[in-house]
Amino acid sequence: MSAILSADDLNDFISPGVACIKPVETLPLQKPEKDINPYEVTTENQIPAQNHAPAQISLTDCLACSGCVTSAEAVLVSLQSHSEVLNTLDSHPSIPVQHVAGACSEQEPGNDVSQGKVFVASVSPQVRASIAATYAISDQRAGWMIDQLLSGPSGLRSGGSHGSAFTWVIDTNAMREAALVLGADEITISTSSSAASTSSSTSPSQPKKPILTSACPGWICYAEKTHPHVLPHLSRLKSPQALTGTLLKTVLSQRLHMPPDRIWHLAVMPCFDKKLEASREELTDVYWRHSTPPKSSEQEQEMRPPVRDVDCVITARELLMLADTRGISFPSLPQKPLPKSSLIPFPDSTLDADLFPRKRRRRNQDPAAGPSGGYLHHVLQTQLSQNPNSKLQTTRGRNADVVEYAITRPRSGGFTEEITQAGSDGRAEEEEGEETIFKAARYYGFRNIQNLVRKLKPPRPRRLPGAAAISRPSTKLASSSLKPAVPGSSKSTAAAATANSNNISDYAYVEVMACPGGCTNGGGQIKVDDLGLGDRSREGKEGGGAGVGVSQKEWLAKVDEAYFSMSDSSSSSSSDRDNDDEDVAAEDAMDLDTVVGEGMDDGLDEEGMIGGVDVGGVRRMLKHWSESTGVGVEELCFTTFREVRSDVGQNGGSQDRVVELAGRIGGGW
Repeated sequence: MSAILSADDLNDFISPGVACIKPVETLPLQKPEKDINPYEVTTENQIPAQNHAPAQISLTDCLACSGCVTSAEAVLVSLQSHSEVLNTLDSHPSIPVQHVAGACSEQEPGNDVSQGKVFVASVSPQVRASIAATYAISDQRAGWMIDQLLSGPSGLRSGGSHGSAFTWVIDTNAMREAALVLGADEITISTSSSAASTSSSTSPSQPKKPILTSACPGWICYAEKTHPHVLPHLSRLKSPQALTGTLLKTVLSQRLHMPPDRIWHLAVMPCFDKKLEASREELTDVYWRHSTPPKSSEQEQEMRPPVRDVDCVITARELLMLADTRGISFPSLPQKPLPKSSLIPFPDSTLDADLFPRKRRRRNQDPAAGPSGGYLHHVLQTQLSQNPNSKLQTTRGRNADVVEYAITRPRSGGFTEEITQAGSDGRAEEEEGEETIFKAARYYGFRNIQNLVRKLKPPRPRRLPGAAAISRPSTKLASSSLKPAVPGSSKSTAAAATANSNNISDYAYVEVMACPGGCTNGGGQIKVDDLGLGDRSREGKEGGGAGVGVSQKEWLAKVDEAYFSMSDSSSSSSSDRDNDDEDVAAEDAMDLDTVVGEGMDDGLDEEGMIGGVDVGGVRRMLKHWSESTGVGVEELCFTTFREVRSDVGQNGGSQDRVVELAGRIGGGW
């Protein structure tokens, strides 16, 4: 963040940070000459006598600098921290919500509930994987420890002014599956010739091909500020964090008969940029509250400020800081489910079954899905299920964070299920008699993202009248991202010809994430250097930690291993509520063994399972959510993006900007 922040600086935009992170010691030492800045524009009679080396700032330095974060964004991010969580818990008593005969009521056991709030939290699977790798435990036990901290008697509830804690801790995997199904629908409709026949579960405005994922807020912030030409390609689908926030605010405000500003939602995420996502104006109750008015007049609704769907976001590291600040030893928390007596059913019984499934499906995550939620993987599996006589070909790019996928099928007859992977030998080729029916790619990391957005730039128009537009040579796929075939190979010529004939517009879908390696490598995750602070990893009950004496790359591999070994539902499920110690013993016996298919055939319709996701169950959940709240699926699950322009040099004082910002910040802080 900027070292100096004032109200007058709230209109800056991608301005240089007060202190650049680039160390000046790496530049050649030069004697100062009359206090002249060698990099300052000067007149002819003030030209420095010496030729100084040009300042070199890498892409990593640029992206790590605070200059690309405006002061307004710095305010929004700084207001979301573990300290804000504790301040809110200490300022508002937790309303003890009781679920009686399908109706909820507020009880007042000595607390002033007029100032109280209902606290609810959501936790991402990447955070659980980071905790699991830190303490050398299973993902499920990590989820239990988080539940104990946020809701248990030995956690946050044991301290503070009011003893407030979180009533429910939700696993974002439930809404991640909803995002996967809706994302596959978005792709299917965009690639279908009958795009006019849209279903009720799709956005009315379809993005342009290729469709780019929009779940990564760092990537979205980068696109909105610097590359507005890619905005028409962004998926309109909300992220799992945003979907979970909308679900909680809409359902709880209706079932508990209270305004959404009395429901406080905390999200525990792997990325700091998720704080910016939670602050977006588009992710507030303004976009859905008109359909579900609380017990107040419409005029009162218009007067009150917008209420965010996600009130605060903290990361995995801040979760440990939350425990330390409260004086709680995180590794000493019980590694077992919360006692049955302390659990309160979710007000909506149908959604309770989806958010806390009765049967925990223990099925290892497919590493092919990647560590970022599996958007592209589910799209590919959906396309394969719709085209049974097809096969998947993968081609690794110049680094592990660029991968191209192609689904092909025989032109006449034949059935095959094998997966062809070119790897380091070059591009996967179309076999004779096959046709490509779907192409997609994965781009992780800003270096690769820059190549992607460069390919998406429209051709530059000719200045001469009647001249053709100048095409960009960088739009060819093989020019920057994909490895050429091995020289001397008999197939190298054909592979090169295939590569040069493909254009970025051939992609139907691209999964884009800002962090190299995906979301398990988010900036808020626990790093190797963090393990030395108090050496928390050696305090756990499981013995020595998993992060001592390893590099960051090796550490990330351990986090990925924990992520891919997780069960489909690692938070407290209904089976956990009925079997506390017995379930812990069973988990010790099974630990991370894979049990494929357990409980998967219950309640499935003709759509069945795709990539481990109960598509029919997700559609029923979305339909119930929409009908019970009276809000359309489009308003609940889709959002918009906009170009962000600088205010510098434009008419209008900074005070107007401050007033506007203050209005948008309202509703929770």
